[in-house]
Amino acid sequence: MTATAATATVEVPVDPDTAFWIFTEEIDLWWVRGPINFFDAARATAMHIEPHLDGRILEVYALPDDVLELGRITAWSPGNHFTYRSSVDDTQTHITFTPTDSGTEVTVVQSLVQDGAKAFYFWPNVISWFPAWLSRRDTAPSTPREADRLAIALYYEDPAAAARWLHTAYGLDSWSTIPAEGSSPSWIELNVGTRAILLFPRTAPNPPQNDHSTWIFVDDLDAHFAQATAAGAKILTPIHQHGYRRYETQDLEGHHWTFAQARPTQ
Repeated sequence: MTATAATATVEVPVDPDTAFWIFTEEIDLWWVRGPINFFDAARATAMHIEPHLDGRILEVYALPDDVLELGRITAWSPGNHFTYRSSVDDTQTHITFTPTDSGTEVTVVQSLVQDGAKAFYFWPNVISWFPAWLSRRDTAPSTPREADRLAIALYYEDPAAAARWLHTAYGLDSWSTIPAEGSSPSWIELNVGTRAILLFPRTAPNPPQNDHSTWIFVDDLDAHFAQATAAGAKILTPIHQHGYRRYETQDLEGHHWTFAQARPTQ
């Protein structure tokens, strides 16, 4: 049965008017350009919100006037809230900006409309990109961060637990957030530079686990090896030199990883 709603909340260290303006006007900067973060990632060039009642939420493509309408704005109150009715599924999304002692609480409620059947509840994954953007906004480039052309997909029984383990053992981070205990997002995106590692729930029974090895270059291989060992990673081959100085390890569900020493200029 389709869930009837999905809710997510983040807090940002700016006032509601500023938060609202950045959220809507700079969506193309804080929207992560990962390989699965658009309806047509092969053609998408931008995200855009038309800032008024009956304005459109758009996924923009390269050709003039070539867009995908994601929704239509049904309520618009700058600094307070806006609501849009989805054009791609049967949901309505209400986004509020509430003042707090330290800034603004941004809450997104994505709900199935009456008699609706289809819902893509992506906002719980997406909303964490917004505070991540604010934390680096003053020093970040004023053009969207492009994803690298290589991405890796890994399948786990528990992707959220795997993400936390990969963060602790291998130091992998995310442009958005590492999922907390008890959370179960539909997908998780970890990042190494501009490259994405996508974690998905395993659906096929007993798929092959060791038919690949993920390579990552790190600044300090010895420190990384010590971190992974302390976290309980299974070391398949300790640090050795053969072309690259590297070591091989296995994660908590059997995936193989190779960590190599990066060049000083890399």
